[in-house]
Amino acid sequence: MDTRAPDPAVPAAGPLQTVAEHLFQELQEHFQALTASLNLRMEEMGNRISDLQKNVNDLMVQAGIQNAVKEQMVRSLS
Repeated sequence: MDTRAPDPAVPAAGPLQTVAEHLFQELQEHFQALTASLNLRMEEMGNRISDLQKNVNDLMVQAGIQNAVKEQMVRSLS
């Protein structure tokens, strides 16, 4: 909350201003919670993508096509 002393030049907060400030505080808290939730989900998704990439690479090695793919990429870059 705001811990500043009230400005004597500004009239005391009316009920509408109090309600607006309360609403703004609630919106800010909900936005922060949503941001934290999205960040967590993105991190989880990144971990899953990394795991998937590792599994695909492992399967390609087991199938014997990993070296063929690398050779093909080197040839296309040349």
